[in-house]
Amino acid sequence: MARRGIEIKKPGQLLAMRRAGLVVARTLVRVGQAVSPGMTTAELDQIARDALAEHGAGSSFLHYGGGWGAPPYPAVTCISVNEEIVHGIPGDRALAEGDIVSVDFGAHLDGFHGDAARTFLVGEVTPEARELSRVTEESMWAGIGAYRLGGRLGDISAAIEQYILAHPMASGEEYGIIREYTGHGIGSQMHQEPDVPNWGRAGRGPKLVEGMVLAIEPMCTLGTEDTVELDDQWTIVTADNSLASHWENTVTATKDGLWVLTLEDGGEEELTRRGLPFGPLAD
Repeated sequence: MARRGIEIKKPGQLLAMRRAGLVVARTLVRVGQAVSPGMTTAELDQIARDALAEHGAGSSFLHYGGGWGAPPYPAVTCISVNEEIVHGIPGDRALAEGDIVSVDFGAHLDGFHGDAARTFLVGEVTPEARELSRVTEESMWAGIGAYRLGGRLGDISAAIEQYILAHPMASGEEYGIIREYTGHGIGSQMHQEPDVPNWGRAGRGPKLVEGMVLAIEPMCTLGTEDTVELDDQWTIVTADNSLASHWENTVTATKDGLWVLTLEDGGEEELTRRGLPFGPLAD
C-alpha cells in the first residue's frame, strides 16, 4: 500500500524488515570487531559477504546503480575512511591507528531491506575525531526520538540539525552538516520515498504514520558541508579534506513506540535510557 508515494508496510512486512535488519545489525557488530590497524577495507567487506551467506540474505548494495552513468557498485559494504563521507569502495587500503571509518551495509531478506551505518574508531584517535563521531551518532538518536506517529517528517530533520548546532566543536565552530546526501524511506526497495534530510523545519513534510519505515542517517564533518565525487564515480569526500562521520539506522514507529530494526535489541536499551517508548511488534 502507498500513501502519497510512500510505501506503507503491513505488520507481516515489518516483521520481514526486522529479519533483514537483524542481518544488518549482526554483520555490523562482526565488522566492527574486526576493525584494527592493518586491516584492509576489502577484508572488512569479505567479513560482510560471509555474513550474508551465513544468513541466506542478499546484498542491498552489490551491483546497485549503473543507471545514471556510474558503474554498478562492486561491493556489499560502503567503507569510508577519514575524509571519505559515503560510498567508499572497499579495496587494498589498510586502516591505520587514528583513522575513523564508517561502514554502511544493507541486506535484503524475504523481499525487504535493512540499512545501517556505524562509524568505528581505529585505535587511539584524536579527541576531535571521537567527538565528531559522538555528535553524529547523538544527532541520529535525536532524529529517532522525534519520530512520532502523527508528527511530520520535518520533525526528524529539525531534531537532527538542532542537536548538531547545539553541540559545536571545542573551538566554537559548527560541524558541517552534509546536505547533498540524506536519509530515505526503505522497504521492498532500499531507496524509496521520502527523502529524510538532516536539516529542516519541524511541522513540515509528510505525516508520520504506522507502517512507514525510514533510514535516518546524519553525516557530519569537521569542516565544510561541500563535497567532491572521486573519479570512481562513487566515493564522496569532503571538499576541504576534513574528517567525516556517518551513522544510520532503519526505524519505524508503532502505536506502542519506536522500533530500531537494525539494532539487535531493537533499540530497547538506548530508547529506554533516553526515556523514549520501545514498541516492537510481536513475531
